Amino acid sequence: MNEITFRNKLRVARAEKRISQGDLAELVGVSRQTISSIENNQFCPSAKLALLLCIALDKKFEELFFFE
Repeated sequence: MNEITFRNKLRVARAEKRISQGDLAELVGVSRQTISSIENNQFCPSAKLALLLCIALDKKFEELFFFE
């Protein structure tokens, strides 16, 4: 059985908006390291954080997060 992995397009969306990891972190109330960990699929954000990221980047949930 294949394992389903939760992935994201956070780095791409952030680059489109020209927002640094630090600036995005400040917008959503986490550390820059947390943003880096999410982008590198080392950390799965809570539902609340995922929605805050969507709002900050002006994206729908399904535009930022997906299963692979």
